[in-house]
Amino acid sequence: MGGFFGIVSRQECLEDVFFGVDYHTHLSARRGGLAAYDPEIGLQRKIHNIENSPFRTKFATIFDEMKGTSAIGCISDTDPQPMLIRSHLGTYAICTTGIVNNADSLIEQYFQHSGGHFDAMTGGRVNTTELVAALIDLKEDFVSGIRFAQDAVEGTASILILRDNGALIAARDKVGRLPMQIGKRADGHCASFEAFAYTKLGFEHVKELGPGEIVELTVNEIRQLAPPREEMRMCAFLWSYYGYPTSTYEGVNVEMMRYRNGAILAEADKEKNIAQDIDYIGGVPDSGTPHAIGYANKSGIPFARAFIKYTPTWARSFTAPKQSDSKRVAKMKQIPVVDLIHDKNLLFVDDSIVRGTQLKETVDFLYENGAKAVHMRSACPPIMYGCKYLNFSRATNDLDLIARKVMLELEGEESFNHIEEYADSNTQRGQKLRQAICEKFNFASLEFQSLEGVIRAIGIEPCKLCTYCWNGKE
Repeated sequence: MGGFFGIVSRQECLEDVFFGVDYHTHLSARRGGLAAYDPEIGLQRKIHNIENSPFRTKFATIFDEMKGTSAIGCISDTDPQPMLIRSHLGTYAICTTGIVNNADSLIEQYFQHSGGHFDAMTGGRVNTTELVAALIDLKEDFVSGIRFAQDAVEGTASILILRDNGALIAARDKVGRLPMQIGKRADGHCASFEAFAYTKLGFEHVKELGPGEIVELTVNEIRQLAPPREEMRMCAFLWSYYGYPTSTYEGVNVEMMRYRNGAILAEADKEKNIAQDIDYIGGVPDSGTPHAIGYANKSGIPFARAFIKYTPTWARSFTAPKQSDSKRVAKMKQIPVVDLIHDKNLLFVDDSIVRGTQLKETVDFLYENGAKAVHMRSACPPIMYGCKYLNFSRATNDLDLIARKVMLELEGEESFNHIEEYADSNTQRGQKLRQAICEKFNFASLEFQSLEGVIRAIGIEPCKLCTYCWNGKE
């Protein structure tokens, strides 16, 4: 994923932007960047790799290197950013979140139109944010350019720009797959992916931009440059997985949605009279915990942490140099509470089951520590399609997805003509899928949340949600 944060202020604001960006590190752990505008110095920028060191550590000396009364920053899981751009629109810094699937085609069109060039990266790739900026610069003003770029992109592009006069321009992606929040306080305004990032800094929430809405933020005002578009397709996975628990999108809090989601899973199990002899409910990984709490609260079965991750040594952002080391690190993190495992029937709720590799290792670990039975529930429907609109699961080939892989084993390519049946636990194919995964991963039982259940837990009209990864519908 990735996220960004920016402030325009009457006073020095780099420290606040530093903390605001740091509050987005749950969205990625690859690169971080900051850009600032100072009336005397102009625009400045710093980018660091944060794969093996937290954002706050890599940018600890930033206050000796940069200053500004306006600043933006980002956490990126793709290319280095913010970019500093000089064009006929002026000099500006730009951050983007999303994905551009037709980059090669857009680059060729750009060459034909302008005869210009790009700074190429390894393998000839072009920085996605630089490409978006180039598309913007083809037009006579920022609004026309942003609209043109967003319409040209196949994928998603939310955009945050810091101009050389200190103003910010914030543009939510054209169908609102990602959030864009606006806040204010006495000294200025801010824009953020996550609203809690600025409420912690003393800003009050003003509004969430609508799909495709563009605003300009100055010290004194929020000026709408382009109204919202009518169509919305907000990513449902925001609530299920990568949104921070304290976040609220479109009026729906993430933590509360997850409690409702877990309760719906518990209701379904009770109706089917399955997994009713459980000793403890748990969450796996940490993001599965609120779903598990919802399940426990509804079922009346105690919630317990049967194992604890040893995060003082192995932080979430740590990336091992070798895959074998990565597996060892994952195993070393898990410290069992044997009294909660030995001879116990356990039910765990996972936020989602994508490939299932680490999940199998966790289940094996539980059995090694004496578990009698391990039941598994997914807080999402089976993931049938790699996301083509954001970076969630994008690197995963459809056939690497555990649901697709097992379908192929069961029925060959013919299975792909029956995806809807396999997703549904009430069909024969759906039951076979779940049984086959149980046998592969040694689950005592397995169930996925239904599409209807996750939509009910969110509480937003289905037509306003993107559920492509589950049902392939755009």
